[in-house]
Amino acid sequence: MTKAPSEINRASPNKPHHPKHNQRTLSPLSYSPKLSIFILIICVTLYILFHIQHSLQTPPSLTASSTSVPSRSLMQQWLKVINNSLITSTNCSSSTTTTDHQLDSMSHKLHKSVTFLPLKDIRYAHAALEGRTWFMSSMYDTHQEGEVQYQQFPSESSDGRLLCLKGRDNHDGSWNSYALAWPEALPFNATFMKGLTFVSYNHYNYENIWHGLSAMVPFVAWHIKANCSIPTRWILYHWGELRLNMGVWLKTLMEATFDEPPYIEALDYDGVDEGVPVCFEEAVIMRHNEGGMSRKKRMEVYDLMRCKARAYCNVTLIHDRPAIGMTLFMRAGARSFRNETSVVEIFQKQCAKVDGCRLMVAHSNNLSFCEQVKVMGLTDILASPHGAQLTNMFFMDKNSSVMEFFPKGWLKVAGIGQYVYHWIASWAGMKHQGAWRDPNGDECTYPEDDRRCMSIFKDGRIGYNETYFAEWARNVLDEVKTRKKHEASKNTTTSSFIGCACT
Repeated sequence: MTKAPSEINRASPNKPHHPKHNQRTLSPLSYSPKLSIFILIICVTLYILFHIQHSLQTPPSLTASSTSVPSRSLMQQWLKVINNSLITSTNCSSSTTTTDHQLDSMSHKLHKSVTFLPLKDIRYAHAALEGRTWFMSSMYDTHQEGEVQYQQFPSESSDGRLLCLKGRDNHDGSWNSYALAWPEALPFNATFMKGLTFVSYNHYNYENIWHGLSAMVPFVAWHIKANCSIPTRWILYHWGELRLNMGVWLKTLMEATFDEPPYIEALDYDGVDEGVPVCFEEAVIMRHNEGGMSRKKRMEVYDLMRCKARAYCNVTLIHDRPAIGMTLFMRAGARSFRNETSVVEIFQKQCAKVDGCRLMVAHSNNLSFCEQVKVMGLTDILASPHGAQLTNMFFMDKNSSVMEFFPKGWLKVAGIGQYVYHWIASWAGMKHQGAWRDPNGDECTYPEDDRRCMSIFKDGRIGYNETYFAEWARNVLDEVKTRKKHEASKNTTTSSFIGCACT
């Protein structure tokens, strides 16, 4: 695998390390002979000067013997001074050597004292998204009111220590581990990586665009907060297990947002095995997705991603935009409409009754990332079954409308996950116009509120109710028509995000 665009440096206790040009070497304090000699000379010089000054200040004896042999007395004084100086310098040198040995011993102990803990702490497996997660469970997040929850290394809260990781297991996160270490006392044989590293935790996966986006949004929030800092590399974890890929949709969105493709770190450089620690010059970790962020902050993030995606796909100006764009965003297979043709006819009839309305039917699985961005740029009303394709809604203009459809059984047994597109609509500045839940479908042998029924209902298909759909579509169209007339009278336009170089 190609190395990340950064310098990598390794420290070893067994053999000398010769750093290459521009590499940063982190090593413990070592014994310096030149320093000892320099200190010795200073000690001797100071001692001699002190005794000379003392001799000059002491009045000479006026006895005959003293006046008769002045040269011998002076020589004896010099010999005494030199002798005492040698004794003092020896003690000084001995003290310096002792100090150096103590520093070496202390540095060695700091290197050895770095303690690695499992990335996946099974004690918190039952509450993966609450409080202390089972990912890096020993640490608390930094969190200001309304802002993203994160951990940053080095920082005041880490006492200046760096993040170190060890292991790249992709089946059991408890085999991978983490530790904190001071820059001057990294674990022995550690590989040091320069630049900013984003460490992501995802309780689902990075292929599903909703779950993947949820893990990425806090990094975009931190990116804005940190004056648009760009990561050198990304390290992706799922329950502490290393992941090596993002889905194409998510990877393209991150490339658009950060102005460069995300480099996914595999921790598999030449000579770096699973037991060798990797330490990072700077690292930012997210464990709680969008948790703790205010609606205002989330809207700021979605505004930036919308702006950057439109600029990346060159769809900032859409000349053939209809007065009202209505899009049926279809799925294939699970949670698709059983009779797609009839559903299209219902919405087509209602759209035809409104001047300037144009209906578009699109299938998300047939569209590239930029094609989906363009479709959403033409859409004021998005009607779609529940599913990850609805994540694209934030590419629409703010204040656009969303209509959602469910197969039978979801209301009673699906849990809070069925409301995620209500949430993203609110966070991105859209209006969720409610959901239709099919009362008909496959039967479950258990009571309908039994969780075991979800295996039957989860991927059911969706029918239709012509009367309900027609009235629902008519009401939403009337509301959007009124809103757009109001906006036109005020001559309002959608402004581009001006932060982080989006124009």
